Amino acid sequence: MQLQTIIVEDEEISREILKKYVAKYCPNVNVIGEASNIEDALVLIRNNELDLVFLDVEMPFGNAFDLLEKVGDRTFETIFVTAYDHYAIEALNSHASYYLLKPISIDDLIKAVDHVVAIKSKEERLAETVLATTIETINGKITIPQQDGFEVLNVSDIIYCKADDNYTEIYVNKSKIVVSKTLKYFEEALSQYPFARVHKSYLVNVNEVVKYRKGKGGSVVLSNGKEVLVSSTKKANLLSYFK
Repeated sequence: MQLQTIIVEDEEISREILKKYVAKYCPNVNVIGEASNIEDALVLIRNNELDLVFLDVEMPFGNAFDLLEKVGDRTFETIFVTAYDHYAIEALNSHASYYLLKPISIDDLIKAVDHVVAIKSKEERLAETVLATTIETINGKITIPQQDGFEVLNVSDIIYCKADDNYTEIYVNKSKIVVSKTLKYFEEALSQYPFARVHKSYLVNVNEVVKYRKGKGGSVVLSNGKEVLVSSTKKANLLSYFK
């Protein structure tokens, strides 16, 4: 698992040391930015999808706890890095994942990163479990995974789904949602509903079909005006919905 991270540290030498340690001993951590104060850190946090923040406690014009208060709800983990051990309880109360004392021990750094990876992996497994369960148990709705959680859609609102390699484009009215799941995944998830795989790249809501054009496989026109070719091998299955 790759972790996107930033380093928030007011001392340039300390930033460089930590960055070199991370690059050498934590290859699954990608440092995408650095900040020397809480204002610059806040900009980085708000403009990037982060998994982890290395956070010095004491900085000019505020401290780590001021920064976390400004951030509010957060999806990233924090590893506090400080020369002082008396902030440990406050860091724990701020839901820090780990507390590193300077000078940084390489072993402790590796343990801290491994701990964050374990947390993130558990979150991913839980999200996958919730997603699969929701598809099966909530009648007429499907969950669409997103980076910050998931969106719940009414199945009846989906007009069609289109494959894009390992991604699927879901078309709802005039909007498009891109999901990092295969079309086969959605074909199986929507199998209890009137959705027909009419082509290797298309899964259509049969209730949204407004016209069928004859041909070897033919084509269907959907309620939003989209015309989709029908594979000859998929034709019989599609037409069975209209008997």
